[in-house]
Amino acid sequence: MSLLNHTHDPAARSWVQSANAAGSDFPIQNLPFCVFRRRGSGAAFRGGVAIGDQVIDLAQLGAAGALQGLAAEAALAGAGASLNPLMALGPAAWQALRHGLFDLLKADAPDVAGTAVEALRGCLVAQAQVEYTVPAQIGDYTDFYTSVHHATNIGKLFRPDNPLMPNYKWVPIGYHGRASSIGISGQAFPRPKGQLKAPDAEAPVLAPSKRMDIELELGIFIGQGNEQGSPIGIEDAENHVFGICLLNDWSARDIQAWEYQPLGPFLSKNFASTVSPWIVTLEALAPYRVPFTRPEGDPQPLPYLDSAANRQGGSFDIQLQVGLLTDQMRAAGQSDAQLCRTSYRHAYWTVAQMVTHHTVNGCNLQPGDLFGSGTLSGPTLDQAGALIELTSGGKHPIALPNGESRTFLEDGDAVVLRGWCEQAGAARIGFGECWGQVLPARA
Repeated sequence: MSLLNHTHDPAARSWVQSANAAGSDFPIQNLPFCVFRRRGSGAAFRGGVAIGDQVIDLAQLGAAGALQGLAAEAALAGAGASLNPLMALGPAAWQALRHGLFDLLKADAPDVAGTAVEALRGCLVAQAQVEYTVPAQIGDYTDFYTSVHHATNIGKLFRPDNPLMPNYKWVPIGYHGRASSIGISGQAFPRPKGQLKAPDAEAPVLAPSKRMDIELELGIFIGQGNEQGSPIGIEDAENHVFGICLLNDWSARDIQAWEYQPLGPFLSKNFASTVSPWIVTLEALAPYRVPFTRPEGDPQPLPYLDSAANRQGGSFDIQLQVGLLTDQMRAAGQSDAQLCRTSYRHAYWTVAQMVTHHTVNGCNLQPGDLFGSGTLSGPTLDQAGALIELTSGGKHPIALPNGESRTFLEDGDAVVLRGWCEQAGAARIGFGECWGQVLPARA
């Protein structure tokens, strides 16, 4: 478990002035990773680190020799077109790079006027001038179901007589998703087609989905993997997690309703999933750890899913928000309208428990593998992370500030996820934004 250290000092300031601005997602205490290039340059993508409104070019930094030892090795590993080599190095290297950058970026750095800092200054690129790609080569994608509130709400719609399956409170539920259709923030995709069957119809038809939905999730990127047949114990699980991003796992609810039994989601989920550019490390999130608890009367996790550290601080208080921008709002120059806000602290299973359970049967994880948290709904309906919950299955449309309403997404609708951590006595840690847009179905 990442512990507090000098990089979490809320009083720390950077000579990159934009990092010190109130409300900044990327202060010196954060330093999340991405893969980027200058917009329109056609250059090779390379690894980067956010500081304020700038991104540090790790390829240029490695060539400049501003870092030493393990930090320099880590910077070179993260300099390529994916972060997989850096992920594979493990937590000591990740921490060395983060600490090395922190020390060079401090406003009172001993070398603030020296050659290393000057070299770092030359590696900054304005975020307004860059474009991003998916930060890792994702070999496998597993989507979990960690919100008991979402599972119960969905269960009531799909199985009114049996909303929560008896295994839910014992085992972290998940399914193997599709990695090839995961895109970066800004992803636009055509409305998916699939088999739809109305309740009173004799046979299904192939048609575009009429019930397009969002899923407010977090993405968990795996760092070091494990050998096949060698489970990862819960005490070691977080050492295999590189960091966390925002994830919108778009869903076609009408396709899902017809196909999901007996083997679960298929075409209703695999057409698109969108991740944010930035991966925030667990070390940066250390001030926002909260105890993992279960409601009174619920079964406690089996021993392999339990540890003192996980109980003490295995959950994270990450604030999450969903916004919607319609074509009409865009044309009028309006900003997106908030649909919901919740926190990751309400999840029923922790990151460590997901990693541990995924490997308990000997499954081998690899650097760059991605886990989805599942839709992160809170205990009240205004904290629901999907339209199917917010509208009670489409029965109660959401009224938007401009007079429009929505039950499910219409063509042209864009959705933005935002995430951040904020509390007194700690620096704000942000996740940036995760945008995606639904286009008309292809003929």
